[in-house]
Amino acid sequence: MTRLWTGKGDDGTTGLLYGGRVAKSSPQIEAVGAVDEAQAAIGVARAQVAGGSELDDILVSVERDLWVLMAELATGPDQRHKLTPAATLVSADMVGAVERTIEDIGGRFELPAEFVVPGQDVTSAQLDLARTIVRRAERAAAPVLPEGSSALPYLNRLSSLLWTLARWVEDEPLPTRTPR
Repeated sequence: MTRLWTGKGDDGTTGLLYGGRVAKSSPQIEAVGAVDEAQAAIGVARAQVAGGSELDDILVSVERDLWVLMAELATGPDQRHKLTPAATLVSADMVGAVERTIEDIGGRFELPAEFVVPGQDVTSAQLDLARTIVRRAERAAAPVLPEGSSALPYLNRLSSLLWTLARWVEDEPLPTRTPR
């Protein structure tokens, strides 16, 4: 059986993509962890919706984008030149794709004219929770990303997308996942 641990982190450090180690308590790793948590929260919301539905497809795409964002965050400043746009580095095109999805979904229903109280249904509540975690991830990432990174605009748009998706679900209940 393959071991699922290395033990290298037992000293309180963790490895970076392309080499190097930093303290697990570093702001860089705190940001990676916040994005990881956001991805998991989106997965919890996704578990409520029908597989292969439009919402499922959107959320899977976002979860994959967050892998890219975590790769960017988990790379030391001296290794950023090794990052590849849309594979290990968030690109402007990725931000644009989120913006287009917001516009598309948001154009399908009347947006609320006042503050929303989360919790109308389970899926929208989970999307709202994921949105707040994305906002925390954005705050954690801000001090560790270099100027000009598309990762911060991506996280900012992602929180807007999750808000929009939650309102869409409330406006037009979508098919849910069939229990196994």
